Amino acid sequence: MADPTPTPAPTPAPLVNITPKSARKDGFNLVTENVIAVNPEARQLEVELLAYDGKTVMLDVAEDACEALQKLKPGDGATLRIVEEDGKRVVKEFRIRAKDPNVVKSDAALLDLKDSHWLNRKYAVEVLGELRAAEAVDDLVTCLEDEVGDVRHRAYEALIKIAAPSVPKVIPLLVSEEDELRQSATEILRKIGKPAVEPLATALAEADGPLKKRITKVLDRMGYKPKEA
Repeated sequence: MADPTPTPAPTPAPLVNITPKSARKDGFNLVTENVIAVNPEARQLEVELLAYDGKTVMLDVAEDACEALQKLKPGDGATLRIVEEDGKRVVKEFRIRAKDPNVVKSDAALLDLKDSHWLNRKYAVEVLGELRAAEAVDDLVTCLEDEVGDVRHRAYEALIKIAAPSVPKVIPLLVSEEDELRQSATEILRKIGKPAVEPLATALAEADGPLKKRITKVLDRMGYKPKEA
């Protein structure tokens, strides 16, 4: 005689719990290689976390990130910036992850430049310098004014490693009101060396006043002599 007891439906895998303790006020990065579902109307996102044996997490999305949410599709990978607000896990911003592992590292580091902990900012700057990440130049120039000296120094080194793409963004700092910034800009350009000469010469032709004098001085220190007209 057949057993009349119905077979219970399989229990769905529980959502992984990101505790408020790990979601500091300043936020943290959550990396996923698989977006499960996107619901722009409800401003929610479900992602699979491979580090948790494929369990998923449901996240609310902040209003100012909703436009970017429209671009996300199931199957994408993403790096999410998460904060804890009123007991909820909220995505403040995210980047769709490229397949290139270096692009993935660069995207995560760019997010970490905004971290409130200086060690995370320092590490992010180092990563971007090692990757020669030209897309990070604007943010690295901003880091030259970081409140922590070690972060400023790492940004200085990273801009030198990135070389030519750094030059146009560093040149305006030659006339900064801050003495440390002026000195840093001069040394960055000088240490970049030959790749900086052409963009400096181009900027010289368009500059006037104090900036023209500063550029001329830097080029002179690099041994550059303007061509005779």
